[in-house]
Amino acid sequence: MSAEIIDGKAIGAKVREEVGRDVAAFTERTGHKPGLATILVGDDPASEVYVASKRRTAGELGIESFHHALPADVASEEVEALIERLNTDDSVSGILCQLPVPDHLDGVHLTGLIDARKDVDGLTPLSAGYLALGREGLRPCTPAGCMVLLAEAGVDLSGKHAVVIGRSNLFGKPMAQLLLAANATVTIAHSRTADLPAVCREADVLVAAVGRDRMVKADWVRPGATVIDVGINRSDDGLHGDVDFDAVAEVAGAITPVPGGVGPMTIAMLMRNTLQAAEMIAREGAVA
Repeated sequence: MSAEIIDGKAIGAKVREEVGRDVAAFTERTGHKPGLATILVGDDPASEVYVASKRRTAGELGIESFHHALPADVASEEVEALIERLNTDDSVSGILCQLPVPDHLDGVHLTGLIDARKDVDGLTPLSAGYLALGREGLRPCTPAGCMVLLAEAGVDLSGKHAVVIGRSNLFGKPMAQLLLAANATVTIAHSRTADLPAVCREADVLVAAVGRDRMVKADWVRPGATVIDVGINRSDDGLHGDVDFDAVAEVAGAITPVPGGVGPMTIAMLMRNTLQAAEMIAREGAVA
């Protein structure tokens, strides 16, 4: 194995430690803690685990946690009313509506109701617009975490060719925007891309986010390229990413593992976003 392993677990711990110090300083300066409100509709086991982890991390870092568990058959109007209340609650810095929601609800619609200043997932239309225009705002956690991983790995993106496999609103598009803002030349590849392996071989930085187990093979990767694997796929032989790790690690210059790569960064960046939201709201209040 020749590639440097980009240790997301260690880097995520470093981010959380920095956020914890900054949260303590914010609390001392303002007299109140940042607050994260989580909304969980139904009893999806995976979602319950994710939300519990987010709430636990918030508590460890000194962020107030406000949890709202709603029944699976809750009316959309009730969830909408809750979001509106949280939008105007001064103790709440960030709001997270855990996805997916039950089929009778529209997750995109509900997320879009969150005040952009409190949109710690960075997924509202206004947040997406701020990102596209390069204006200050809250960025989606997983793409933002990937940018931190690249920085910690010492990757200078300016002038480099980055290829993102995947065009989702949740990851692919914001990832491409963040890379572009860092002066990379960006290609978004997807299921309709002609000769996908050849496109990937052009990348100095290859980011895979398609949800297909070990799809990216060694001959898709330029020797020495940096590979960021966002996929998490469960199979009979364990947990794997979208990249054939063992084979690609023989070719790449640096690579993230699965697990222990991108995953730990997402919650760390959520905590950073919650603090950033609190800072922005406090600043606006001071101006007013």
